[in-house]
Amino acid sequence: MLALASAVVYGLVDYAGGILSRRLHYAFVAWVGQVGGLLFALLAAIAVPTEHVGLIDLGFGALSGVGSAVTMLYLNRALARGDMSVVLPISAVTGVALSVLCGVWFLAEQPAPAAWVGIGVMLPALWLVSSGRRRHHGSSAIRDGLIASVGVAVQYIGLGLATDGSGLWAVVAGRAAAVLVLAPVFTTARNAWPVSWADTAKALTIGAGAALGLSLYLLATRQQLLAIAVALASLYPVIPVLLGVFVLREHVTHRRIIGLVAAGVAVVLLSLG
Repeated sequence: MLALASAVVYGLVDYAGGILSRRLHYAFVAWVGQVGGLLFALLAAIAVPTEHVGLIDLGFGALSGVGSAVTMLYLNRALARGDMSVVLPISAVTGVALSVLCGVWFLAEQPAPAAWVGIGVMLPALWLVSSGRRRHHGSSAIRDGLIASVGVAVQYIGLGLATDGSGLWAVVAGRAAAVLVLAPVFTTARNAWPVSWADTAKALTIGAGAALGLSLYLLATRQQLLAIAVALASLYPVIPVLLGVFVLREHVTHRRIIGLVAAGVAVVLLSLG
């Protein structure tokens, strides 16, 4: 449930961030969002009980933050260009595949057979859900999606390696690292300013939502295998598709319907793992 909640939150964040990035500079949305995430993470970390925070926990959290910075920067840039249906499947599917493989190879995780079937079903399900009318099919969208997918994998793996007793301080370290990594990009971006206070508040809220999604994912990894938590959390593309259908009145294709049904089957199988 925690991993699925993370997917819902992240799906809402991607949708809102994509809409905002079409009006504002993507670097502004990414950097200010990380600032909002840092503020939220600090408050959440103080509220959640913590046994011990080691340098290794903060280090893994910072590594996760670098992945988050890469993901949000390239994802927002692609969304600003209208490439949501290209980048989301590439970043989600490739990112979850890399994360699962790392969990199996480096952490010696052994998901149950049902979970493996669920992972196998989920990958094409994500692709079908995110497919549809595409704009800008160029190599830039594919490149952005692949780069974002590496960031997704680093983000999830880094957080998953933090110890259970470290609370949410790995998320705090990650947001701080992301702010530092994105600062040069933001300061050198053209036409990033001026921005109204209302839009700044929206970007801060989107970043806080992303930090909430990562916090839910981190808590999920402490109750489930990393591979399964990543797989469930990576169902986030379903949310922008549903919002597009019911809010933006986008056309529902047969491929998307099949993908949504397959995603539901994958969730059931993964819950058995």
